[in-house]
Amino acid sequence: MSEPLHLTVSTPSRVLVDVADVTSFRASDTSGSFGIQPGHADFLTVIPASVIAWREAGGEWQYCAVRGGVLSVSAGKRVALACREAVLGRDLAGLEADVRTAALAETEADKRARVEQTRLHAQAVRQLVQYLAPRRQGAGFARQDEAEV
Repeated sequence: MSEPLHLTVSTPSRVLVDVADVTSFRASDTSGSFGIQPGHADFLTVIPASVIAWREAGGEWQYCAVRGGVLSVSAGKRVALACREAVLGRDLAGLEADVRTAALAETEADKRARVEQTRLHAQAVRQLVQYLAPRRQGAGFARQDEAEV
């Protein structure tokens, strides 16, 4: 048997997985599900939001939910997945719960951001209205037609 696969899963902010003894890898793209074992031909594909799985030598299956990405296989031993977001899990049930928790946290963060954006927009509109509103008589400035009288 050839040497094991080296798997790397990374997001823009960190490397989530860097394992050098992977014996089997599973994923799916738009054409369907596929597996990769040591010695696989070079390969490049786009992964939609899905769950990837791998098995380390003598170990259990590991899982990772990804929010889309690009998967490459090179030299028959290097598998790299670059994705936007990913959540690791040891079992599918736990992974599902973690993904739901992460999605809920993201939804709450989006709500807070929209509220803050609306607050800032309203404050900017109030300041513009205050600045552009005609000055009241006796407020220190008279209109030009009143000053000429």
